[in-house]
Amino acid sequence: MIDKKLFGTLPTGEQVFVYTLTNKNGMEAKIINYGATIVSLTAPDKNNKFDDIVMGYDNLEDYINGKSYFGCIVGRFGNRINKGKFKLDDVEYQLTINDGVNHLHGGTTGFNKVLWEAEPITTDSSQSLKLTYHSKDGEQGYPGNLTIEVIYTLNDNNEIIIDYTATTDKPTIVNPTHHSYFNLSGSFENTILNHELFIDADYLTPVNDQLIPTGELMKVEGTPFDFKTFHKIGERINQQHQQLIFGKGYDHNWVLNNFNGKVRKVAELFEPISGRAMEVLTDQPGIQFYSGNFLNSSIKGKKGVTYDFRTGLCLETQHFPDSPNHPNFPSVVLKPGEKYTQKTIYRFLVK
Repeated sequence: MIDKKLFGTLPTGEQVFVYTLTNKNGMEAKIINYGATIVSLTAPDKNNKFDDIVMGYDNLEDYINGKSYFGCIVGRFGNRINKGKFKLDDVEYQLTINDGVNHLHGGTTGFNKVLWEAEPITTDSSQSLKLTYHSKDGEQGYPGNLTIEVIYTLNDNNEIIIDYTATTDKPTIVNPTHHSYFNLSGSFENTILNHELFIDADYLTPVNDQLIPTGELMKVEGTPFDFKTFHKIGERINQQHQQLIFGKGYDHNWVLNNFNGKVRKVAELFEPISGRAMEVLTDQPGIQFYSGNFLNSSIKGKKGVTYDFRTGLCLETQHFPDSPNHPNFPSVVLKPGEKYTQKTIYRFLVK
């Protein structure tokens, strides 16, 4: 049975519930139907000690007011769109602006700030939560009535599987992603700088000083962005590379190798003291690695812990930022009669 408890009540009077998925190994994922948000995820270390490894808050009010996208599904379009403008079938659309002069993560009220319908699903070897949201034509400036469904599954292989599907009644753009901040040490008082990271990518999409892609592809070889072999995140993060200066650290989209629409391993994160490792598998063409550069001690998280600079990191599987404005990037257009699908897996291991 999937445990369901009241998490809080929205100002509208609608109730938000927290659903607890558990596997046979003792792993737990707690998900609320506000923002389709993972609020807690436990994983074992090398001594089989379970710790919560994702950032979040203890109460609904902080999720409503928070601006860090902890654990949620972002959309319709994850990441940035230049000046919030794009053209589709010769019509220009203007999205809401919420990041300087640009549009970020679906706008002022994206998928992270809405109530989703929730349906628990249990099988012999897994527990799932199906979450559905109906995004109206014109919401945040996006065309088309869009129905999106996200299924979170926790299985006995210590995998969190995220399956997305979406349909529309009018041509639109779709690029949702999951936005957990991870710290595999099990304590958010530690930075993520000694985590070791591998990303299977030869290129990234370089950005300007507003973190909007230039449209070029940059070879990572010979730069601090080369994670084709494991590197400690802190090893090169303070180098005087123009891209690191723009991002205040790592906040970039890597162009993943072997993109063919099939799921493959694209990244791995390892924390040597706990022995925890996390593999990332996806069918997406890109991954945004964000090293928590905008976290500061103003954010109080779970159990009163202050989330300081670089104490959590994101690995967001996605299409490239600002894709609608770069014809050379993989398309994010969804048309009536088509179905958008995405699968991403976070697999937890001990080494």
